Amino acid sequence: MGAFLVRRLSINVLVFFLITIAIFALVHKTPGDPIAMQIPADQLNSGSAEFIAQKRAELGLDGSLVTQYWHWLTNALHGDLGYSLLNGRPVTEVLGERVGPTVELMGVGLLVSLLIAFPLGILAARRRNSWLDYGATVVSLGSVSVPVFFVALIVIYVFTLKFQWFPSSGISDPTNPSLLNTLHHLVLPALILGFGNSGPFMRYVRSSMITELGADYVRTANAKGAPPRRVVLRHAFRNSLIPVLTVIASNLPQLLAGAVVIEQVFAWPGMGQLAVSSVNQHDYSVIVGFALLIAILVLLSNLLADVLYTVVDPRVRLR
Repeated sequence: MGAFLVRRLSINVLVFFLITIAIFALVHKTPGDPIAMQIPADQLNSGSAEFIAQKRAELGLDGSLVTQYWHWLTNALHGDLGYSLLNGRPVTEVLGERVGPTVELMGVGLLVSLLIAFPLGILAARRRNSWLDYGATVVSLGSVSVPVFFVALIVIYVFTLKFQWFPSSGISDPTNPSLLNTLHHLVLPALILGFGNSGPFMRYVRSSMITELGADYVRTANAKGAPPRRVVLRHAFRNSLIPVLTVIASNLPQLLAGAVVIEQVFAWPGMGQLAVSSVNQHDYSVIVGFALLIAILVLLSNLLADVLYTVVDPRVRLR
């Protein structure tokens, strides 16, 4: 295990550096100038060229792309991701303020998706080709095929505009920033995010459970008179978790991608909303910092998926 982790971490470090090069080059090649965007359109021709040149020199944007990347990389290795081009605040501070709400939304959304996927997947496998199996398939296909923003708009119309049960934006009420109020604001975005990611999980649970329920050890347990619930939950379900946990770990970046959309619809003050606004305003430093977090999440989730194999199934040995 130790040698495997060292080898995988070494590969991930190399991949990470290649990703930083690609991200830095693509972001800085996007059309538009973040300095020029700070100047009103009616004042672009009134001595603004000198101001733009001065600001670009102050921010280090006047050098070559290689020089800019090397300067950024040396600072990033020391934990300095630079400063926002819009407000001058450190990027780590700006991202740090948004990590909490995004992790909160992703965590509850993942929990909701698992609470939907596991019961439906197990019941669909036990009642294969029944109306219950077909109903679970419809739910799974609906979660995959219907865009989350469309579901969000319908839910907002029904539960906010019609019945006024839940708020449609924000993380809490500024006049009542309590835990209960935050949970009240979290209900709709977390449910929609969880529903949007439950479909693939449910199909993997169903497929894996069908395979395990047809195994010899399950038939032996049934022949010995073991209670059906014990056979399903303690034996078949545990072994079916091997591929399912891998899928869950590898889908964490996709969960974050869904959170970006949900944050936009519900005005949730997370990293996704920050990333979209930074792209619109050409805030290079924040965009690169956000992309690096995504890259780290992808690499760690793939490593976690490999490690989970050995945790769930002792027969698997990583070499």
